[in-house]
Amino acid sequence: MMESLLERVRGHVRAGSETTQFIEATKRDALNQLRRELEKLAESTEAHKSQLAKKEIEGFQKLFRRFLDESGPSVEWDRIEKLPTGAVRDYTELESPSKDLVTQMLNKLIVVKLNGGLGTSMGCHGPKSVITVRSDLTFLDLTVQQIDHLNKTYNVNVPLVLMNSFNTDEDTEKIIRKYKNLNVEIHTFNQSCFPRISRDSLLPIAKSGRVHENIEAWYPPGHGDFYESFKNSGLLDKYIAEGRQYLFLSNIDNLGATVDLNILNLLLNPNKENAQHEFVMEVTDKTRADVKGGTLIQYEGKLRLLEIAQVPKEHVDDFKSIKTFKFFNTNNIWVKLDAIAKVLQDDRLDMEIIVNNKTLENGQNIIQLETAVGSAMKTFEGGIGINVPRSRFLPVKKTSDLFLVMSDLYVLKNGSLTMSPQRMFPTTPLVKLGDNHFAKVKEFLARFQKVPDILELDHLTVSGDVTFGRGVSLRGTVIIIANHGDRIDIPSGAILENKIVSGNMRILDH
Repeated sequence: MMESLLERVRGHVRAGSETTQFIEATKRDALNQLRRELEKLAESTEAHKSQLAKKEIEGFQKLFRRFLDESGPSVEWDRIEKLPTGAVRDYTELESPSKDLVTQMLNKLIVVKLNGGLGTSMGCHGPKSVITVRSDLTFLDLTVQQIDHLNKTYNVNVPLVLMNSFNTDEDTEKIIRKYKNLNVEIHTFNQSCFPRISRDSLLPIAKSGRVHENIEAWYPPGHGDFYESFKNSGLLDKYIAEGRQYLFLSNIDNLGATVDLNILNLLLNPNKENAQHEFVMEVTDKTRADVKGGTLIQYEGKLRLLEIAQVPKEHVDDFKSIKTFKFFNTNNIWVKLDAIAKVLQDDRLDMEIIVNNKTLENGQNIIQLETAVGSAMKTFEGGIGINVPRSRFLPVKKTSDLFLVMSDLYVLKNGSLTMSPQRMFPTTPLVKLGDNHFAKVKEFLARFQKVPDILELDHLTVSGDVTFGRGVSLRGTVIIIANHGDRIDIPSGAILENKIVSGNMRILDH
């Protein structure tokens, strides 16, 4: 069997089947061909975008060269060290700042939200941040409300920075106009736009640098691209010149990621330790639902992020073990601004490459080279994890998450969601909604006249053609399964406690 070009240039070949010299020559050839194709793309870009396109193409070439050079796993399992004492601080031990310090601290902060994702996985068009989450407010509305409230409360000016992608920038620009009378300074910039590469030829599938002529041929390369794109936008230098010192970055769909004064206090007033933390990753305790989430490890004397994609197959079960790896990454990250500038200036930014294999609608196999923002941790000095309460991790990835945040389980105040004090247990109920009838937001909303009362719910599974009336209350463990061709209507006012409902039911006795 012949090796593919991909295996050959990355050196994944049978022992003795090819010489190192041949592999190196093939690699050089692949890079030269790619360079020629990329130059053509840069030349065919619209004139007003050509300078930025050249910078992005350079960034892509650098990433691609690294991809070809890296053969074998990025982590050798046996060399993972035990987390040293103090590597992960407990949030409950952090000190709260005095009131007179808060204003001074907040004037040194900027808030960054990753806003490059589309709502397609939930059946929505446009940026994910414009999906309505609660009380007719979107992810973006809630974020802006939070910052507006912070700025008014402390009489400060914390700016909000949105990192868009070419998929979301146009819609986002239109939407943010409605916030102009609020007390929030909003800046946006775009992450890079990289060409998708054919898995067979290792060449770009785009024929022209005009992205919108063939959007399928391009992709945003993951949130690890933040550092370079933030620098290229001019915003990094602008904020350093203004005297800002730290940024707080998170996913826009994580509704728990609000500005935390205790963490900011640790960063700006590191009294006892005298150690400055250039990079802080918020982690939280792993549960069975989070076994695939990235975790913190000590490796080669440095704290770093380990993602499941980097784990050798034979160690995946070890990686998922809650006993071995207790924490997972929330992607709430705090980084020192001048440290980012220094790392980029010294060309020291080092992030593992995530190879994302995809098949396009036309059947073409492509690869996307991506990086994750948290994997830069090892590049910075004094990196630590902070074990934060679960409430700081409230992502909305599926309609089952939307079900929780729309319910009475959470209370909304000034753009922030907090768990209702009426909930007896601090844990979140486990909710599983069937893909066929609940996966898309529009279908999901049509199935509830009103989201049920779930203050006493532990576990809910719903599958099949099921609808809910108003004032329904779910308690304990509730399983509702309508078999294929059947339908179940839960009438208004029904109380279901530790119940299994199945079959075909229009009226429920209660």
